[in-house]
Amino acid sequence: MSQFLQILLSGLATGSIYALVAIGFALVWQAAQTINFAQGEFVMLPAFLVLVGLNYFDLPLWGALLFGLGMSILILGAAFKKLVVEPILPHGGITLVIATIALGILIRESVKEFYSAEGQPYPSVLPSDPINIFGAVVSLQDILNLVLSLGIVVLLTLFLNRTRTGRCMQATAQNPAVAEILGVDVKRMVLYTFLINAALAALASFLITPVYLAKFSNGETLGLIAFIAAIVGGFNQIRGALVGGLLIGVLDNLVATYITAEYRAALPLILLILIILVRPQGILGTPEGRAV
Repeated sequence: MSQFLQILLSGLATGSIYALVAIGFALVWQAAQTINFAQGEFVMLPAFLVLVGLNYFDLPLWGALLFGLGMSILILGAAFKKLVVEPILPHGGITLVIATIALGILIRESVKEFYSAEGQPYPSVLPSDPINIFGAVVSLQDILNLVLSLGIVVLLTLFLNRTRTGRCMQATAQNPAVAEILGVDVKRMVLYTFLINAALAALASFLITPVYLAKFSNGETLGLIAFIAAIVGGFNQIRGALVGGLLIGVLDNLVATYITAEYRAALPLILLILIILVRPQGILGTPEGRAV
């Protein structure tokens, strides 16, 4: 029983970080009706921005984290929307999807050239001492990752549902034309969405990079798993992205421990196929009509 609890907590901790990235997919979809296939690189880049703050500007860790967060919001939020999304979106969603794929490759190769192909040591933001929970020995970092990730999701949900700005953002996502008629500044709400996505990507980066080191290739696997998590949970629902991320994190650990670790990489794809066959809109998603 203690082993099962240990696996469960570790899976939830990893899955909660997947959920943060998956929520970014959902936010960009709601704001621009497109998929940002550079989302994985959006999580990889902030870790290297922190290393730049530490190694090139000699900032303390907290200062480097603030530097990484601020630069991420500026580059991956404001600049991404202004320089990539706005000019390309009028030409069609598929064009923007291709552009995000190219952007992901550009970010990945730029980081590889600037730093190296080798994994870089990354300072742990949270203590990693082992703790005992009902006989299960788990890392304190895993528990704090889970608590912080879920806390961020709860705060985001409260912001979207309980504040005027959050409700305006949701109205913009549901029907921009009607929202604009009702007096909502649609362009500002869309900008807020991209800024929030960038902040979530940076926070996910700060939490997960100490576990895997800072590597230019981190975004490929993380982006794919988070994309699948968003589909599994429901691409148009933030709570769906949360459920999808947690589910994949837990199932991944359970399969690796009790069945085999050899095919654990195939688990998200198998789950994706099953969901598409049984419930295409995702576990908590709602069907969407599209004009053709």
